Amino acid sequence: MVTALLAASTGSGIVYVAALFFAAVCSIITYAKIFLFKRIGVTSPITLFFIFIMGVLVGYDYGLFAIVSSIVVTFLLIQKKTLHEFAGSLNREELFNAMQFLAVAFILYPVMPGKKFFGLVNLKSAILIVVLVSLISFLSYVLLKRYGTKRGLSYSGFLGGFVNSEATTGALAGISKKSPEMADPVLIGILLCNTSMLVRNLVVALIVDPSGKTTLLMLPPQIVIILLSGIIVLKRNRRLCAIGKETLEIQSPFSLGPAFKFGTAFTLILIIGNAAYDFAGTIGIYATALGAFVSSSGVIVSVTLLAVNGNISYATAAETAVLASLISTVNKILLSKISGSAELFSLAKNIFGLITLTGAAALLLWSRMGGV
Repeated sequence: MVTALLAASTGSGIVYVAALFFAAVCSIITYAKIFLFKRIGVTSPITLFFIFIMGVLVGYDYGLFAIVSSIVVTFLLIQKKTLHEFAGSLNREELFNAMQFLAVAFILYPVMPGKKFFGLVNLKSAILIVVLVSLISFLSYVLLKRYGTKRGLSYSGFLGGFVNSEATTGALAGISKKSPEMADPVLIGILLCNTSMLVRNLVVALIVDPSGKTTLLMLPPQIVIILLSGIIVLKRNRRLCAIGKETLEIQSPFSLGPAFKFGTAFTLILIIGNAAYDFAGTIGIYATALGAFVSSSGVIVSVTLLAVNGNISYATAAETAVLASLISTVNKILLSKISGSAELFSLAKNIFGLITLTGAAALLLWSRMGGV
C-alpha cells in the first residue's frame, strides 16, 4: 500500500521495482522450500505476493476488489487440506479434462463471435449454456467421486442423475445383473436418479430462460412426477440404504466429449425443431421430444431457446420439455432391460410405467386447465 502511495509523488516505476523485489523474494522462498528443505508446496510464497498486490490495490483506491479477493483467498487457504484431498482423488485424465474444459470456458468462449448462425444458433451463447450445464453436472460428479457407493446406491443414484441419468441408470442396472438380489435397492437408486434428472431439467430451463416463464409452466406436471417418485421411494425404503461394493463408472462431465456431445445434440434439435415447426407447426415441435432418448437436457435447452427467441410459444416449449422428461423416464425401462436383471426389468416396467402415465395425465390436465 505504501508503495502505491509513494508512486503518486515518485512515479509508477517504484511499483514495478517493488513487484520485482517481492517476486524475487517469493522465488527464493520457493527454491529454499523445495530444494533445501525438501518440502513440496508454494502456498506461502504465492500468498505473500498476493498480499503485496492487494496492498497496491488499496493504495490505488481499489479497496473493494482487495477485500473481496482477500476473503476468497482466505477461504481457499482454510480449505487447503480438503482441496488437497479432493485433488488427490482425481486421476490424471480427469485433471486433463478439467484443464481442457477451463480452456473452453475462459479462452474459446470470450473469442467466439456473438452473431447468430442460420438465424437460430448463437455460438457464444451455446458455449455458455454448455459450460453452465456441465458445471451443474460437475458439482454432482465431485460428490459422487468423493463418496461413491459408500453412502448407498440411493445416494449414488441421486447424485448420478445430475451428472448423466442414462449412464447412471446403466451402471446401476449392471449391478443388478451381477447380483440379482440387489434388484430392489438398485430400483430405488434409479428412481432417485430419475428424480434428480427431473430437478436438473427445471434448473436447465431456468438457466436458458432467466425470466422463469418456461420453468413455471413446466413445474406442476414435473412436481407431480417428482412427488409420486418420492412416495414410491419412501414406501420401498426398507432397502434404501443398501450398500454396493461396485463403483459407478461415469465419465467426468468436464471431459470435452460429453460437453460437445450435449452441445451438438441441443444445436441439432434446435435446428430440426425450428424446421419441424415451420413444416408441421406445434406437432413438429412435440416430435422433437423424442430427442430425449439421447439427451433430455438437449431437448429442453433447444425448445426453451426457441421460445426465448420468439419462434414458438412458451406454452409449447414447456409441454415439449415435460414430454422430454417423460420420454427420458420411459428410457429407464429400456435401460433396465438392456443392462439389468430380469427382476429389475420386471420392477422397472411397472413402476416407471405408472410414473409415466401419471405424468402424462398431469400434463394433459394442466394443458386443459390452461396452464400451458
